[in-house]
Amino acid sequence: MPRRKLHVKAADSARINAELADLRARPDLRVGWPDAVLVEAEEAARTPRLPEYDATALPLFTVDPPGSRDLDQAMHLAHRPGGGYRVHYAIADVAAFVRPGGPIDAEARLRVQTLYFPDHRVPLHPARLSEDAASLLPGEPRPALLWQLDLDADGAVVLADLRRALVRSHRRLDYAQVQRAVDADGADEQLALLATVGRLREEQERARGGISLPVPEQEIEETLHGYVLGYRAPLPADGWNAQISLLTGMAAAELMLDAGVGLLRTLPAAPPEAYRRLRRTAEALDIDWPEGLPYPELIRSLDPQAPLHAAFLNECTGLLRGAGYHAFDVARDVPVPTAPVHAALAAPYAHCTAPLRRLADRFTQEVCAAVAAGEAVPDWAREALPALPGLMAGGERRAAEVERACVDLLEAELLAGREGEEFPALVIDVDERRPTRGTVQLREPAVRARCDRADVTEGAAGATGGAAGADGAAPLPLGGLLLARLTVADPATRTVRFAAV
Repeated sequence: MPRRKLHVKAADSARINAELADLRARPDLRVGWPDAVLVEAEEAARTPRLPEYDATALPLFTVDPPGSRDLDQAMHLAHRPGGGYRVHYAIADVAAFVRPGGPIDAEARLRVQTLYFPDHRVPLHPARLSEDAASLLPGEPRPALLWQLDLDADGAVVLADLRRALVRSHRRLDYAQVQRAVDADGADEQLALLATVGRLREEQERARGGISLPVPEQEIEETLHGYVLGYRAPLPADGWNAQISLLTGMAAAELMLDAGVGLLRTLPAAPPEAYRRLRRTAEALDIDWPEGLPYPELIRSLDPQAPLHAAFLNECTGLLRGAGYHAFDVARDVPVPTAPVHAALAAPYAHCTAPLRRLADRFTQEVCAAVAAGEAVPDWAREALPALPGLMAGGERRAAEVERACVDLLEAELLAGREGEEFPALVIDVDERRPTRGTVQLREPAVRARCDRADVTEGAAGATGGAAGADGAAPLPLGGLLLARLTVADPATRTVRFAAV
């Protein structure tokens, strides 16, 4: 699995943009803004609620994808007197701009989260706020929720505090810039500390039994010649930045659990059968998984750029099914969940660091701010908690559908007219019940699509990579390389299909 982009024939931008516009015309997508929302956003941008505490001298910096303007978080890292580290993490205070029950609030509850198209963003909040007045853009004073997270020399939390503050980001960076600076030994103190603290937090995750899956993802890029697809594996800098966000989300979860009110992001532990299936997959891929080696340790030993390892990591994503939100309010007889843990993190966790782009975070921030200040949680936030798990589930489902539809469209456009051609492909998934059907991944173009053995019949059975189907066709070789003949590439239905040669 390559880290570089794979540039191939580009799909025509004008045609793709028209088809993407058709996708955005789905009746459940809200692209335009009611006039009342825009009027309120303009007024809120001019007169936000500003905090008394001024932290604008703190030299915060942001790390985001290039060109981003909806900047939710900024950070500063320092050595603590006497040892350890201090992380300041500022999160955009969207509640400073959004009036409870007002037009922006109502519209946000319908949108739930920002949707990303290759050519366009469908934001949760109007751009006047999300990409301007509320965004932590460099050089601009902004209201924020400012976390102070003190860590010991091993990266463990010894203190977590939160207060509203006026902050100013001093510079904007992207992941590649951070990585280049660290790799070239040219990192300043802040970036060097980000690498140090990020690695320590990864070790803390390891000690808890948590795991982050380094699965390369398809990525759409618009170039001067049209759209292309590529694969992108996370850089170490992505992981360090993510660890600061995870650290904050875990601190927020503990704060809310102690107070008996809040909203958690939960993930149940995978059932034993899921791990048994993974062991069968590892055996089929010649991946050594000693009986006593914990699953997280196995994952850390793999190289996502190695084809067999990439196929196994793709299978591991099945353990992440079942993630959701759980609201609780002990004072109102809504109990804390019996298992308040995110299994992949091996700790309680809350979404709170992306309020410009995700509805739930505004409410968890408000609960945390009140609890940290020793104040009552505002009624508007408390009363919203029971409905948020359902709203968030619907929003995540819609976002996943949009993302998949965009990739499917571009895959079909890139391959249209090439039916009958054969491509080297890696088998990254095989249907357990129908092992003659699975998913293959091409290197060029960067396409993932369904692949079947030719002339398979319905009802083939067997284990992944196991016996032949009922029609006698050989199963697809999980983790194996084969030639895949393109049989369908239809942009109208956004469908791509291959047959194993």
